[in-house]
Amino acid sequence: MPSVITLTLNPTIDKNTRIERVVAEEKLRCDSPTREPGGGGINVARAIHRLGGAAQALYTSGGAIGHILQALLDDEGVDQTPIEIDEWTRENMIVHETSTDRQFRFGMPGPELSEAEMSSCLDALRTLEPTPDYLVASGSLPPGAPDDAYAAVAEVAHDLGARPVLDTSGAALREAMDAGWYLLKPNLRELEHLAGSALDTEPQRIDAARNFIDRGWCEVVVLSMGASGALLITTDRAEHVRSPTVSINSRVGAGHSMVGGLTLALARGHDLDTAVRFGVAAGAAAVTTPGTELCRRNDTEALFDQMRTEAI
Repeated sequence: MPSVITLTLNPTIDKNTRIERVVAEEKLRCDSPTREPGGGGINVARAIHRLGGAAQALYTSGGAIGHILQALLDDEGVDQTPIEIDEWTRENMIVHETSTDRQFRFGMPGPELSEAEMSSCLDALRTLEPTPDYLVASGSLPPGAPDDAYAAVAEVAHDLGARPVLDTSGAALREAMDAGWYLLKPNLRELEHLAGSALDTEPQRIDAARNFIDRGWCEVVVLSMGASGALLITTDRAEHVRSPTVSINSRVGAGHSMVGGLTLALARGHDLDTAVRFGVAAGAAAVTTPGTELCRRNDTEALFDQMRTEAI
């Protein structure tokens, strides 16, 4: 079994298309769509696979769309364990307006999970054999899942002896904190949401992250900052990992690529500094690709060689 397991409670198929212009009240004739697997943990596993590593994707799967999602992951060669649910897996729509080069992203809420289906997800984690080194919980929660669903996931990870990694937002992030995580990967908005205040400077952001660590919420915070790279924060270190300058085609998938690169490097035994640099390189590589495509291995490795870290 791969040493990285990802969990996606609200997966999707991302349907991508193009049109010259988006106009209200008119029938819009789009280009033929492409379809890609989506959802936080699934994309993390896909990124790891694209980077030459191995990860197993656990995810909920329902109806015909769930079967298509399984087939798409099979086509990519991603190790997967679908967990059957009654309602259909969701689809999202991404429309590229060619006349303006703008991207319109339409996200759907997803199927409602019953209490029994949520228990099935936790049971699937509990029965992993052998146990993974890292368990990545990533993405939004579906309707019906309790806000503290990821807290239950962290508790299972602790029981397994796996290091839990969390990448989510909103109430799902807030209600998961007390369970304790190895690593949190918020963006600035999410960090401010947790802190309850604006964080305008790096010292403020570092202090907020260390407060989370002191409270036992996590051991490591990796604050993603888009084109500026990321801040790596632990109890005794704070480093700014600068992102290389790249041409931007689409920002979709950059965060998941970053988590994938970071977790893969950790699973390979690299130190935190190296792992964060590799994660930032993967995120930068992802924005150079079109639509919802994730990072590419050659691009990531080339960008990684250009990276630098600044102690704060």
